[in-house]
Amino acid sequence: MAKKQRVYTTEFKQEAVQLMETSGKSIAQLARDLGVSDSALHSWRKSIAHHGNQAFPGKGHQTELEEKLRRLERENEILRQERDILKKTVHIFAQQP
Repeated sequence: MAKKQRVYTTEFKQEAVQLMETSGKSIAQLARDLGVSDSALHSWRKSIAHHGNQAFPGKGHQTELEEKLRRLERENEILRQERDILKKTVHIFAQQP
């Protein structure tokens, strides 16, 4: 039987990172106290340092930058399709007598 992966809230992750920085305990000890792995604590700290308030967008959610990139890539694909259709149309009309 597969072990179910625990899901932690954004607030829990932020508070755990804050405890890492202020408690004075070792990361291994803090991880044992919280019931998480020390690699998870390191990952959370790295994510907060890199993304700030948008560090943990949640399941299926994206940061603003990722959402903008996804939207622009979709728009770019639509424009390519429209351009190809127009090229074909011009080619068809150019062949008519």
